[in-house]
Amino acid sequence: MASEPRPVENSAMPPRHLDEEKFPEVLVERDRIVSGGLLPDQIPAIDEPQFAPAHDIDWLGDDEAVLVLQTGSEVRAYPVQVLMWHEIVNDVVDGVPVAVTYCPLCNSGIAFDRRVDGRVLDFGTSGTLYQSALVMYDRQTESLWTHFDGRAVVGTLVGAVLEPMLLSTVGWRDFLDAHPDAPVLTRDTGYGRSYGRNPYVSYDTIEKPLTGYYSGDVDDRLAPMTRVVGIHSGSDPVAVELSELRERGVIEVVVDGRPVTVWHRPGLASSLDAVQVADGDDVGAVGAFVGETDAGPVTFRRNDAGDFVDDQTGSTWNILGEAIDGAATGDRLQPVTHVDTFWFAWSTYRPATSLAE
Repeated sequence: MASEPRPVENSAMPPRHLDEEKFPEVLVERDRIVSGGLLPDQIPAIDEPQFAPAHDIDWLGDDEAVLVLQTGSEVRAYPVQVLMWHEIVNDVVDGVPVAVTYCPLCNSGIAFDRRVDGRVLDFGTSGTLYQSALVMYDRQTESLWTHFDGRAVVGTLVGAVLEPMLLSTVGWRDFLDAHPDAPVLTRDTGYGRSYGRNPYVSYDTIEKPLTGYYSGDVDDRLAPMTRVVGIHSGSDPVAVELSELRERGVIEVVVDGRPVTVWHRPGLASSLDAVQVADGDDVGAVGAFVGETDAGPVTFRRNDAGDFVDDQTGSTWNILGEAIDGAATGDRLQPVTHVDTFWFAWSTYRPATSLAE
């Protein structure tokens, strides 16, 4: 049986040095790619994911986190209680080969198109970390890829970049209410794991990245473990501090010249807090959408029920950007690729980021 995920306490295992003769070209500091305490694939990726309709799932708590992938006409949910034991799911959604990835150490769920130059890649965990974030490898060339930005940093594919896909993290009940028939990744993985238990208990309470997994200084504009919503679609990355978003409900920002509305809704438990994933503190779910429709600019406010009301038509929208009441019922806002993560990770990978006012 493969090993369980790396513990919160740092491993005494020395850093794993890359073979400079085999991999002479790298895009990151070589000595910052370090051992996570495990060998490649000891955290096993899911290569044959099994799904069941959402209405048949009875093992998720209402506020448990699920990663929601929307591709073409299809929407799927990947429970974090499963992903935290595997970190990568190689899947095909609406005909598109995708990799759905989750890194507990930087609390980031990110999905990518697995196609590079006409070739479909399959990904596994490399056993290494770069700046306390998951490093993947592809099984076709054994190149190393940083999960946070989908970039090949070592190997024959160095410099290639995976296309990110729309992924959001919401509470299970919100997803179930919106898409009761949608496919949900099951715990039928072929591996014996303590699904539902959090192997990173109290990780939320640490003050900085784990010693040995991160080097250098974190951007001091925020504390390292501050939760942020990061948005990046070009050369103008923006971070929204979660505590401010929680208080205001809606924050409007401009990203690469485009208006973006960022939302917060209570009802999402932290997966990295309590012994049981379902028992984590409520950190809330977020959504990010283009702040305009065919009719022009649109602005929103959060109502007392935690849903969102637009000022133009008075319609009500859920956290997935779907109109559920009013004149716009049935409409869907254009989602914006974003990531819920810790400040140390976002500012490291997107050092030019600005902070939303």
